Amino acid sequence: MADQCCASACGAKDTLNDPRWRKVLWIALGLNATMFAVEIIASIVTGSRSLQADALDFLGDSANYAISLGVVGMALAWRARAALVKGLTILLFGLAVLASAVWGLIEGVTPDPLAMGVVGFMALVVNVSVALMLYRYRTGDSNMRSVWICSRNDAINNLLVIGAGLAVMWSSSGIPDQLVAFVMALLGISGGWQIVRQATIELNELRAEGAL
Repeated sequence: MADQCCASACGAKDTLNDPRWRKVLWIALGLNATMFAVEIIASIVTGSRSLQADALDFLGDSANYAISLGVVGMALAWRARAALVKGLTILLFGLAVLASAVWGLIEGVTPDPLAMGVVGFMALVVNVSVALMLYRYRTGDSNMRSVWICSRNDAINNLLVIGAGLAVMWSSSGIPDQLVAFVMALLGISGGWQIVRQATIELNELRAEGAL
């Protein structure tokens, strides 16, 4: 019997098998892994909590892209399960960043604002480039949507880091750095929840259809 599927489902399958999608994921993986190394070193040298938060975000995104590459072409159930794992991971990273920001407020460290701005701008260039490459895939399944949400949040985070650097320079206080880390943590928690919610909906629909 011939394969029967609606246009949207077939379109999603074609997109997942698109070599351009895989290529974009590989590029995104390489760029994010590199920026994680750059930012984690910079956060240690400068004492910036927002850079540390962004570095952890790059690490989470690297894992995100690696998992996405692993499930490309698999059935929707496996892609939804992978998205659920990624969403929960992003939530945990958000909570870790939140804890780090609280600790930063207790310590009262004032980071180097110039280094924050320079590294933040480098990260912004990387994330905007990745977001532009992924833009066409933003309305796919939960797995593809999770990749888009991560890249979008990253670009926002970088703008916040640059803003925090300017605020630290102006105020000679580390408080703006910690406040931005708080905002980044909330963005991560919100993005992770969106991914978990959509993946859960997809899994419930598949279970109702007897596909699980």
